[in-house]
Amino acid sequence: MTTVLVTGANGFVGKHLCRYLPTKGYAVRAAQRVCQPDSNLAEQVAIGDIDGTTDWSGALVGVDTVVHLAARVHVMRESEDDPLAAFRRVNVEGTAALGRQAVAAGVRRMIYLSSIKVNGEKTHGVPFSADDDAGPEDAYGISKWEAEQALRQIALETGLELVIIRPVVIYGAGVKGNLQRLMSLIRRGVPLPLGGIQNRRSFLSVGNLLDFLRCAIDHPAAAGELFLLADGEDLSTPQLIRKLSKVMGCGVKLFPMPLSLLQFAGWLTGQSPVIARLTEDLQVDIAKNRDRLDWTPVVDMDQALQEMVDVNSRR
Repeated sequence: MTTVLVTGANGFVGKHLCRYLPTKGYAVRAAQRVCQPDSNLAEQVAIGDIDGTTDWSGALVGVDTVVHLAARVHVMRESEDDPLAAFRRVNVEGTAALGRQAVAAGVRRMIYLSSIKVNGEKTHGVPFSADDDAGPEDAYGISKWEAEQALRQIALETGLELVIIRPVVIYGAGVKGNLQRLMSLIRRGVPLPLGGIQNRRSFLSVGNLLDFLRCAIDHPAAAGELFLLADGEDLSTPQLIRKLSKVMGCGVKLFPMPLSLLQFAGWLTGQSPVIARLTEDLQVDIAKNRDRLDWTPVVDMDQALQEMVDVNSRR
C-alpha cells in the first residue's frame, strides 16, 4: 500500500484529500502544525511551524509520496512589514527543507501544489499554458515560483520525481473567502453591480483537484512535469453568480456599472484586488493534462457548486 504524507492536512484542500485518498487504497499520514484530538484521520503527526529548520524526519518514515499543500497563503490584508520575506520563510525555505529531507528518507515522488499566480494575475485573450514563462506579480506568487525552482534543483541533483501543479481558484464544500462572501451577498438579496462584466475565468472544483492529485501520485508520465489545473469550463462573473443563485434557490439582482466606476470604488475602499478578480480574465489551458496523463475533469461544475452550497447552508 502506498503511504502518502499530506502536509497542510487541516487546511481546506488537505481535509478533503485526507478523507479521499483512503477510499482509493492509499495509507495517509496527515502532517499538521498541531494534532487535532477530535479528528477522524487515521494517522496524524505534528510538525510545528514550517520554515527552513523544520524537522520532517519523523513524518517521512516509510513514506512513498509527499503531497505538499502547506503554505503561507495569499492574504488580502497583509500585516507583515516585509511580506516577501515572510512568504519566503515558509514557502521557499520550508519547502526546500522538506524536499531535501524527503530525498534523505527515501521518498520516491513529491507533488507540489503551487499557484496559477506563478503565471501571472490575468490573461489577455490567450489562456495560460504549462509552457509559458513565469510572470508572478506579488510576493505570494514570487515565493511559489522560487519554491518550484528550489524543488526542481533538488530533483535534478537527486532523481526525486517532482510533480508541480498550479491550480486556479479552488471551490467546494467548506470553502471560505471571496466565494463564501459572494454566496452571502446572493442569499441576502444584495444588488450586485456586475451585470455588464464580460470577463472569462477558469475555476477548479476540489473534486477535480482530488482526482488529479490521485493521478499524479502514481502516473509514470507525471514525473518531472508541470501542470495547470482547472475544471475546463470558463465563466464570466455574471455567469458564475447566476449559477450560484440557481443552485441556492435565490433570485439574483445584477445591474451594470461602468468598469471605471467599479475600479474607482475598489480604489476608494482598498478592494482593488477583489475588483480585479471580478472583472478581469484569467483562463488556463489544461490540454497537457489530457495529452500527457489521459486525464479529464471528472466532476461537473454544477454538481460541485451544488455540493458547496449544500454544505455552506448547513453551517
